[in-house]
Amino acid sequence: MANPTVILKKQGEIAIEDCPIPEPKPGEVQLCMQDVGICGSDVHYWQHGRIGDFVVNAPMVLGHEASGVVSKVGEGVSNLKVGDRVAIEPGVSCRACKSCKSGRYNLCPDMRFCATPPIHGNLARFYTHAADFCFKLPDNMSTEEGAFLEPLSVGVHACRRGGVTLGSRVLVCGAGPIGLVNLMTAKANGASEVCITDIDEKRLELAKKIGADYTILVKSRDGQEVAKQIEQVMGQKPEITIECSGAPPSIQTAIYATESGGCVVLVGLGPADVTLPIVNASVREVDIRGIFRYVNCYPTAMAMISSGKVNVKPLITHRFKLQDSVKAFETVARGEGIKIMIHCAE
Repeated sequence: MANPTVILKKQGEIAIEDCPIPEPKPGEVQLCMQDVGICGSDVHYWQHGRIGDFVVNAPMVLGHEASGVVSKVGEGVSNLKVGDRVAIEPGVSCRACKSCKSGRYNLCPDMRFCATPPIHGNLARFYTHAADFCFKLPDNMSTEEGAFLEPLSVGVHACRRGGVTLGSRVLVCGAGPIGLVNLMTAKANGASEVCITDIDEKRLELAKKIGADYTILVKSRDGQEVAKQIEQVMGQKPEITIECSGAPPSIQTAIYATESGGCVVLVGLGPADVTLPIVNASVREVDIRGIFRYVNCYPTAMAMISSGKVNVKPLITHRFKLQDSVKAFETVARGEGIKIMIHCAE
């Protein structure tokens, strides 16, 4: 196989097929792919065939947390050369609409995002991508760490939206991969105390190892009850809560737990409609903010890893070769490990 590619054929069926090696168009680079992390969204498309309004109606290449080595350069590309190792920001915007021109390109209505129907992802041996959405890796960063810039950028964006800064008291709800990168980012931003909650004791143990000041094993579905527990453990309410689970009881907890005048950032995606204690938030002036992926975050995420402020290596728990991608997806589906990486190069 010259270009083995991991394709979601239909709901529940993944196949590895040989596809043509793509040639870079003007402004693009061809990449010999190195490492691709499996995201919860990849697994969700595989198991359910859709996420909200995004429906898999035709075969789609999976993968969007990725790094590669430039193997060809398209016409007009001056920021990269053959041999450069890069992290790939998977969403390419139109660069011309109001959102793009105001610097919020993540909200571009014409966004083309890897492995979001109908756009193909990059879990393949060769792939082409817009050169201005590829970021050259410093020498002290591995291509695995380069692939990790994608989830870490979610943490950077969430902490920016929440205003996490020196001395902040932060609550993170959910200790999955995204919750853990938010924990790391909050600490790197100077948060003095970070508490993290989850229903899985093992994930909380890992959270403690990577810097959580407090961990809480959630055993109740009553948001107010869990919020009281958080306040007892932290000694006071957090100023900022970053909700990463998407579970309705956890979103309710996030609102009840946050101090008056504080901020709740909603990162996790759960049901489309959720019952919220909105009057409680309103009368206490608790701001509720959404985030959509990230915007202008890759350089910051790269600096965090390169400088040693953040170490993502403990979160990489499993590694597979490209030809074993189906096994890798099955491992994620069983709930094993934290971040699973697929190595795409020969």
